[in-house]
Amino acid sequence: MKGDVVLTAQNLTRHYSIDRGTFRSPAILKALDGASFTLIKGKTLAVVGESGCGKSTLARLVTMIERPTSGSLVIGGVDVVTADKQTLQGLHKTVQIVFQDPYGSLNPRQKIGHALEEPLLVNTSMSKAERRSAAEKIINLVGLRPEHYDRYPHMFSGGQRQRIAVARALMLNPSIVVLDEPVSALDVSIQAQILNLIATLQEQFDLAYLFISHDLSVVRHIADEVMVMYLGKPVEVGSRDTIFERPHHPYTRALLSATPVADPFRVKERIVLRGELPSPIAPPSGCAFHPRCPSMTDICREKFPETRDIDGCRVACFHPKTYE
Repeated sequence: MKGDVVLTAQNLTRHYSIDRGTFRSPAILKALDGASFTLIKGKTLAVVGESGCGKSTLARLVTMIERPTSGSLVIGGVDVVTADKQTLQGLHKTVQIVFQDPYGSLNPRQKIGHALEEPLLVNTSMSKAERRSAAEKIINLVGLRPEHYDRYPHMFSGGQRQRIAVARALMLNPSIVVLDEPVSALDVSIQAQILNLIATLQEQFDLAYLFISHDLSVVRHIADEVMVMYLGKPVEVGSRDTIFERPHHPYTRALLSATPVADPFRVKERIVLRGELPSPIAPPSGCAFHPRCPSMTDICREKFPETRDIDGCRVACFHPKTYE
């Protein structure tokens, strides 16, 4: 893959011990169970899948809010899994996050200017005047006005609050930004404005984005590469165009078939999945998708398929769809 790699993950896992009472041993919840991917400077990797597939857990690991249980997560040449606390503190400046709820991520008692300056106050030796200048510059950059510096979060619309959240994520000049459902709480017209802002800032600062979303129409607009996850595991990874035009995994095809298309003349393949997403505490044997898969055979129950390269995609399936 061409480009400057800023993050590499190999077999990344995050397991949680769940207490089941006095006389029962703890259960292991496998929220993330073997994710491998890279982030490239100036490119966007989108992570998609149903609720409970491990998207938000992946975001917490990449932002170093939590440590992986196993595997490797290399950022700036440092493996987060084995790094000491002091090294991790230095890495935090290189990875920032924009959360789904712009209001919940802002202190309602703190003026916007002070909220933007706070990362500089904690992580740099800049003077008060320098911090204010930097905050005013980023306010202008995200499309807000100078007078917004002295206003509180409740005085802004949802789209303006998300612009503020984006501005705060950029205050420390990160190389990686995690966008966790950044437009799902916004009106459609405002979504387009924020997505265009995100794309412009990526080009201007050469940022690597990890874009987490359940909205495939948004993903198609912004992603360069897509990773489809199911029950903590990536099942298909490939370029945006390949994933959307020639999906191979049955789960990827089912997700795409459920996405509305604004074309009354286009004939769509409708795939209806059976049952519900299994529990990550007691996942099915073999391929976790097999109880819901229309292409399931006996081998799918027995073991998890190895990931193989098909048409430029990395696919974990015994019966992928092929194209001429």
